[in-house]
Amino acid sequence: QVHLVESGGGLVQAGGSQRLSCASSARTFSAYAMGWFRQAPGNKREFVAVISSSGTTNYPDSVKGRFTISRDNGRNTVYLQMNSLKPEDTGVYYCAARYSRGSSVYTSTGEYDYWGQGTQVTVSS
Repeated sequence: QVHLVESGGGLVQAGGSQRLSCASSARTFSAYAMGWFRQAPGNKREFVAVISSSGTTNYPDSVKGRFTISRDNGRNTVYLQMNSLKPEDTGVYYCAARYSRGSSVYTSTGEYDYWGQGTQVTVSS
């Protein structure tokens, strides 16, 4: 079992920045693809960013150029740097993990095995 704990959420003004962190309990963290998803009230959980175990990244068009995912294998942590935030970025942000060595990236919720409890991000206009 892998436990994921997100942190760094809160209230930010539109145009501002915020960095989320996700700490993993996995002993072989470097072998996991790590993803970020978000869910606004009444909406489905949607893909935000992913980083493969080898460092390949992928983003949807809605956040491309504004969000950056990175990982620190020495700290068992994945980060999501969010810049130029918009009110529509508001939601609960979830970290997810899937055991997968190599460059494969995953963008669907069903492809992940482990999830964190989520952290709220609210962007005010």
